[in-house]
Amino acid sequence: MRGETAAHMIRRLRQAKGWSQARLAAEANRAAGLPDSLKRQDVYRYEKGKRTPREWLPFIAAALDVPVIELEQAAATGPQEKAPVTVADFLPETDPLAPLNVRQGRRIGMGDVTDLAGRVHGLRLADDFLAGGDLIGAALRELRSAVKLYREGSHAAEVGRALLSQIGELAQIAGWIASDAGRHEEAERIYKLGISAAQQAADTTLVGNLAGSLAYQYSNTGQAKEGLILAQAALEAAGEEAPPKARALYLDRVAWAHTKANEPQPAMRALGEASEALSNDSGDRAAPQYLYWVEAGELQVMESRVYTELKRPLRAVPLLREVLARYNATHTRELALYLSWLVVALADANEPEEAAATAQRVLTLSADVASERTAERVKVVLHRLEKYRDVPEVREVLDDAA
Repeated sequence: MRGETAAHMIRRLRQAKGWSQARLAAEANRAAGLPDSLKRQDVYRYEKGKRTPREWLPFIAAALDVPVIELEQAAATGPQEKAPVTVADFLPETDPLAPLNVRQGRRIGMGDVTDLAGRVHGLRLADDFLAGGDLIGAALRELRSAVKLYREGSHAAEVGRALLSQIGELAQIAGWIASDAGRHEEAERIYKLGISAAQQAADTTLVGNLAGSLAYQYSNTGQAKEGLILAQAALEAAGEEAPPKARALYLDRVAWAHTKANEPQPAMRALGEASEALSNDSGDRAAPQYLYWVEAGELQVMESRVYTELKRPLRAVPLLREVLARYNATHTRELALYLSWLVVALADANEPEEAAATAQRVLTLSADVASERTAERVKVVLHRLEKYRDVPEVREVLDDAA
């Protein structure tokens, strides 16, 4: 094809053969006589124009049955459009889920997968009531055990895929717990492990959940650009066929990422799309169990947080009050977090006395919660109230906290 780039040619010829990117990597390795040197991620980057094959050109050409001169000419073709970033760009080069060459463990069946699924969901439910610092040990033990089970045990292909999905789900909640405990680097590694497991299981909805969770962490830890890129990639990875609850959640994360990147209008659009997606949840397509908590009230919480972050308190305060009026008071960490947003919105609305009263509730609730998230929000609340230190109610709260 005239003017075709190497990226387009490699992708076109590979797809014509019906090969996956991993298969092309394996065939090029065979042609080069270098087993496992070229990885699937390398082929992905070649096809996206992120890298040029260079020394691998002859071997890729041999694998694809094309004269090497044609591929060299394509590689010399002018600059391409910047390829969109996808979830694969955030995966580690090595695969910690690679099965051992010799498996000595026991035979794994669907009963084992069901048992693991029960423990994973139990960990999720525990996270509703306990904080990351309380759960991190149990979460990491479960994750290590599950990965060991997959790598060392023997199982049929169907069982292996189901086990990988459960490892992905476990990685999502374990990553969330690690992040809540303030162990962000560990959480990132766990999320990436989960993305790899979900991709190998061909579970695109779960890929979106894991990537979106990591994007959310990026957005909240000063990596606004990376958070936005990955949140959009997560939504793309889940696809249009994802259950409505899933798309609503992933669009909410896109909205938050735009907010943290100081992009108000795209954030507002994403909020609207999230609400529309959830309204399409007719029950025709069951959502995965891990989305049990996604409902209209949670979308309202995100909407109010976006309004607060964008300093629109007249919208944020009524929404937060409505949500908090019906919120389950036993979910201490979330209640403290949501109240902290109300404090900031009230301060922005020039209501320091009410902000101080709400801040006192935040301090009381967060005192015994082992959560880095609540600790950080307490700092935000106290900093925001400093502007009103001359107000007696505010000064009392600040002095007590000090």
